[in-house]
Amino acid sequence: MSQIERLYYPVRVALWRISALRGQSAPAWPMTVEVSHHIDASEPDGDGFYDYHYEYDVYEFSDGVLTLLVRAYSDEPEKAALMGWYRGKARNWLKKQDLRHPLVLKAAAYLRASGKSRLDWLDRKSRGYVPLNGNPVV
Repeated sequence: MSQIERLYYPVRVALWRISALRGQSAPAWPMTVEVSHHIDASEPDGDGFYDYHYEYDVYEFSDGVLTLLVRAYSDEPEKAALMGWYRGKARNWLKKQDLRHPLVLKAAAYLRASGKSRLDWLDRKSRGYVPLNGNPVV
C-alpha cells in the first residue's frame, strides 16, 4: 500500500462513520478473512496425558491496511476474543474507540454469523478481557 493510501485511510474511516451516522447507506467495508488452526501442547507423559493442551483457531480480518486478530478456543465454541491490531509488523492493543471501527464491526458480525455469540476484547488499560457490547456504537 502506498504512502498516499495510508494517509487517506483515516479519512476513509471518518467518511464511512459519517455515512453510517447519518443513516445513509454506507459502502460495504472491504474485508478478507483467514482462519488457521493451532495446537499448543506439552509433550505427553508416560500415560499419554499432557501438562497443558490448548486448541484454538486464529482469525485474521484484514482490509488491506489493518489486520484484526481474533482467537477462539475449541473447547468454548460460542466464544471468541478480539486480541489486537496489526499494521505491517507492528502490533497494537485495542482501545475502546477501536470498537467502532468498520473492520471491527464487520468482523463481529462475521463471528456472530458463524455462531460466536460471546465476544470479548482484550483491553489495553486493564490488560484483561472485556465483553464486547452486543449493540456496538457506530
